[in-house]
Amino acid sequence: MEIFGGFDPADASRRFFRPLRVAASGLTAQRVRMETIAENIANAEATRTAGGGAYQRQVARLEARPRPDTGPLTLASLDVPPLPFQEGEPGGVDVTAVEADPTEGPLVYDPGHPDADANGYVRYPNVELSQETVDLMLSRRAYEANATVFQVLKSVLHRALSI
Repeated sequence: MEIFGGFDPADASRRFFRPLRVAASGLTAQRVRMETIAENIANAEATRTAGGGAYQRQVARLEARPRPDTGPLTLASLDVPPLPFQEGEPGGVDVTAVEADPTEGPLVYDPGHPDADANGYVRYPNVELSQETVDLMLSRRAYEANATVFQVLKSVLHRALSI
């Protein structure tokens, strides 16, 4: 519904809050990623699970939401740098799945371990604490960046509404 000479308040509202939705989707995705990493770290030594066998590292898969007008945003699709309120709403990011990493964990000779096979070997989880620590640091920084964007946008919108 257009009123005020072509001004649509509903469209303006969508455009005003679009960047907040994008930043919020990034916050949610990074939170899921950090929770998944924390679960991996907690189970780094678990040689027996309810399903049998060693714990399998979990990985959160993130995917950019496609833009309604052009599909996924890629560097190749840009002729000019994108502006915050360009036509075609950037959608943010979604967690598409949390799935098991199929690689096998190390096989360690430990004949006294309760989960050792007939040859004395134990299959340990495929979790490397150094990799998980790096992934956690990257995820935390991405979370902080999205939180900063959200706070700045909230401040800008507050100032705009007080004009």
